[in-house]
Amino acid sequence: MSGDLNHSELDPARLNQPGPGDPPGGGQTGDEDGTNFGLSTQTRVRTKKPSLYRVLLLNDDYTPMEFVVYILEQFFNRSREQATRIMLHVHQKGVGLCGVYTYEVAETKVAQVLDLAKRHEHPLQCVMEKDD
Repeated sequence: MSGDLNHSELDPARLNQPGPGDPPGGGQTGDEDGTNFGLSTQTRVRTKKPSLYRVLLLNDDYTPMEFVVYILEQFFNRSREQATRIMLHVHQKGVGLCGVYTYEVAETKVAQVLDLAKRHEHPLQCVMEKDD
């Protein structure tokens, strides 16, 4: 051991005194006598995942197939191939899934589809339902 060690540095009374950068009291914040060296614990609150909603297109006999493909490409970011496949599914089965989104996003997409269909005088229906 080195003889340079000053024994006053190891004095327990001195160890509990505040040093540069220490909070007042020498220990952790809120420590009265500077002897609290325990861990601080904090309870984490888990945030609940938002509910998801399915956006569906409903078949009708009047809306042109090309318009439905356009809707799927523009509002649901589908490729031409994906949009055509979904459009054919809607045409054959009566209903097709456009996507699954949080409530606000699903609500906006439904409103966009209905607004464009109305402006082009198509009876296309788009709905949202809670995803299980």
